[in-house]
Amino acid sequence: MDARLNPFGNPVMSTFLRHAASAGGAISESTLPAATQELVKLRASQINGCGFCTDMHTKEAAHAGETATRLNLVAAWREATVFTDAERAALELAEQGTRIADAAGGVTNEAWTNATKFYDENQIAALVSLIALINAFNRVNVIVRQPGGDYQPGQFG
Repeated sequence: MDARLNPFGNPVMSTFLRHAASAGGAISESTLPAATQELVKLRASQINGCGFCTDMHTKEAAHAGETATRLNLVAAWREATVFTDAERAALELAEQGTRIADAAGGVTNEAWTNATKFYDENQIAALVSLIALINAFNRVNVIVRQPGGDYQPGQFG
């Protein structure tokens, strides 16, 4: 499968992606746990059907030491025993934030309140920013049909 457009070769799209990746620096520099960040990126990418991002974040998480068991269970996190309550709250917020168009009213007060039990204001800000950013990356890759499978850990940084 070939992409409809090479997002890395097109000057407009590559500039956009560099700026978006730069915005991600605020998230990666935050105190939101790195493992939580990868789980959230993976779950949103799975929901959005983004093969490229699912491939990338699975491999990056594994490279950072995440276990195969946890990675394999992200899509079924509600029925899995391997995630902390804090991670579950982040995954719930990520799911509701990703499926915002499908849910009248968007993110529920319950999901928001639960997340604030585990994360301080700056971590919540990082989590919200992360959910928005990964959804933007997912949409670019799904629209251009960027294929997954060839990503190498550290490829972009």
